[in-house]
Amino acid sequence: MPEISRDEVAHLARLARLALTEEELDQYAGQIDDIVANVSAVGLVAAEGVEPMSHPHSIHTTMREDVVEKTLTAEQALDQAPAVEEQRFVVPQILGE
Repeated sequence: MPEISRDEVAHLARLARLALTEEELDQYAGQIDDIVANVSAVGLVAAEGVEPMSHPHSIHTTMREDVVEKTLTAEQALDQAPAVEEQRFVVPQILGE
């Protein structure tokens, strides 16, 4: 029996604004449960003495010097905007909240 219930998958789908069928809810509940089990298995690996790293290979990147450069003023950035309010772009509301 999956640890992730159909109701939890349906809740996540609602939050993500996804329309899922009953069959998809069952299918995804099992798949998400498998994913969680596989990710949990990673925690069982003996990793004492292993240094954490962001990439599996040693990569030496060159970083550019942090230099302040001239940018647009608020007025310049907004002068071509179709709608501006309180020095901000006005965009249509999409979430209905």
